[in-house]
Amino acid sequence: AKRPLEMCAYSVAVIDERDLPDNHWAGLQQVKSWGFRINPEMRKARGVEECLEAYTELMEKRDSLPYEIDGIVFKVDRLDLQQRLGFVSRAPRWAIAHKFPAQEELTVIEDVEFQVGRTGAVTPVARLKPVFVGGVTVSNASLHNMDEIRRLDAHIGDTVFIRRAGDVIPQVVKVVAEKRPENAREVVLPEHCPVCGSDVVQIEGEAVARCSGGLYCPAQRKEAIRHYASRKALDIEGLGDKWIDILVGHELVETVADLYRLKKQDLVGLERMGDKSASNLIAAIDRSRQPVLWKFLYALGIREVGEATAKSLASFFGTLEAIASADEETLQSVPDVGPIVAGHIRSFFEQPHNQETLTALQDAGVQWQDEVIEESEKPLQGQTWVLTGTLSEMTRDEAKEQLESLGAKVSGSVSKKTACVVAGEAAGSKLAKAEQLDVPVLDEAGLLALLKQHGLEA
Repeated sequence: AKRPLEMCAYSVAVIDERDLPDNHWAGLQQVKSWGFRINPEMRKARGVEECLEAYTELMEKRDSLPYEIDGIVFKVDRLDLQQRLGFVSRAPRWAIAHKFPAQEELTVIEDVEFQVGRTGAVTPVARLKPVFVGGVTVSNASLHNMDEIRRLDAHIGDTVFIRRAGDVIPQVVKVVAEKRPENAREVVLPEHCPVCGSDVVQIEGEAVARCSGGLYCPAQRKEAIRHYASRKALDIEGLGDKWIDILVGHELVETVADLYRLKKQDLVGLERMGDKSASNLIAAIDRSRQPVLWKFLYALGIREVGEATAKSLASFFGTLEAIASADEETLQSVPDVGPIVAGHIRSFFEQPHNQETLTALQDAGVQWQDEVIEESEKPLQGQTWVLTGTLSEMTRDEAKEQLESLGAKVSGSVSKKTACVVAGEAAGSKLAKAEQLDVPVLDEAGLLALLKQHGLEA
């Protein structure tokens, strides 16, 4: 009631088709006759020239309208043609937006600060002399990265054109070089993270510079803990985003090592944390104290080191110490590890803060398992398996992990090269394709028997 909101109908979602005209325009006129408001600026146009004429006329009226708009939408009128054209994902093929040029204003870059995002990206942000543009007052604008600063030739003290990209995100468009003052200062990428002091690194070929203090950096803290506790990493059940926010907010956890120092009495009394919830969370954390090497390596959140790369590294080196001490040339001997990934791994383990966190994890009782099955000992080495349907004794991820421990590669699609398909309940197209290609099929009981034969349990 305090804001005189108005809604203009622009489509009909569900209605008995017998009551609806066969074109969009007439349908909206019927909606209007029922008492709904439709936008009075709408019009019919035939052909490209009339569409462009409508676009030009509305753009000229833009500033006089009592609401913000950023363009015009052209729609196919006939409903049967809309049906034939259909959708791409959620976007209709029968409608297209034609945006107006963004409104621009002049202002001055008063300073450039560097912010650190949750993934470690070090982003330059221009602090601007406040300026009103596109309906809002803008005082900050991202400069994205050093490449963009060099492209713009932006200096602190420069006069610049600002616009809101898509009428939303403030953007520096152009520097007015002739207005540059004599005391203008060059923008320099910091050598150390402005938050934690770790080295700022920029891999050759990448535009974004990053803080290398992943496990330690407060700016990356929540993301590092969330990844460490995630299902595919150490799978600490119950430690989701909500509890991570609470634990970090109450300064109970700064790094992942602090998780293992938590006691039940630290948790009881926190928001929504009762006696049972506290006991369950402590128990889940305790169960993660002896992870297999590849899961621990993946949990560390080293840039570009996903599950497959973590497994390759664990199989190749056998111990975390060997991975941490390997040079970039040796790291590149591992399948899937190229120069960029090798650089990220070396940078991670060279940072004193990360070394301190690893030592703190050991001191807190975390002991990753370095035992690695030799390639020659793996009975399914070189075979490709596929999982489909629902398993009752284990999850698909657990089954995948067990098969991979026997040397198999687990794929998401069936082909002539597939060695075997494991079909759980409600198996669908993958099972049908396996039968069509005469690929061997195991049910869950058969999988369990195979695992037991090789000393593994569900």
